[in-house]
Amino acid sequence: GDTAGVFQLESSGMRQVVMELKPDRLEDIIALVALYRPGPMAQIPIFIAGKHGRRKVTFAHPSLKPILKDTYGVIVYQEQVMWIAQQLAGLSMGAAEKLLYAMRKKNLQAMESSKEAFLQGAAARGVTKKVAEQVWAEMETFAGYGFNKAHSASYAINAYQTAYLKRHYPAEFMAAQLSSIMNDKDKVAAYIQECRRLEIAILPPDVNAGRAMFSVEEGKIRFGLTA
Repeated sequence: GDTAGVFQLESSGMRQVVMELKPDRLEDIIALVALYRPGPMAQIPIFIAGKHGRRKVTFAHPSLKPILKDTYGVIVYQEQVMWIAQQLAGLSMGAAEKLLYAMRKKNLQAMESSKEAFLQGAAARGVTKKVAEQVWAEMETFAGYGFNKAHSASYAINAYQTAYLKRHYPAEFMAAQLSSIMNDKDKVAAYIQECRRLEIAILPPDVNAGRAMFSVEEGKIRFGLTA
């Protein structure tokens, strides 16, 4: 939970989730960034329980296992919605994309049309109506707020990089963070408190030694003159 200043992971709620998830691979961060928003957020406890073996990961239909096994049975990405539509209902890529678009835009007429095609396609593949409707409901709940994986992955890489810099170059990282928000006195105060928690000394402004931005002197941070 030591994520103050880490891209996408520094809110109090996100810190709590990070501590519960205990990510140990980039895929975990990618999924977390995608899940931590309205709609998918309700699935976070299920995702965490699946990762740590506190629940048995199950799939509504065998065809969903290759799509959802890496996310412990939870729909996390927009691409998964499209793959489910293809594998479970046999929809074309174009039809699956239209289905996702209708869900994202909450276009009721288009959604009804897509749902009918989804249920008919699933029935033709031997999927029971109950299972098809259950899967549809899960997709519908998710899709209005979901990320595509590429978007989430780019965020997660930035999160990983900023976490790496904070861990290995804490003074330089915090000086850069302070410089980036120095017009916001509340954030400056919060990050200075974080520096103290990290046992990084904050040197006062100095017209002889200081620079415009926050700078590092022998592992200590000199307050920026512009700030």
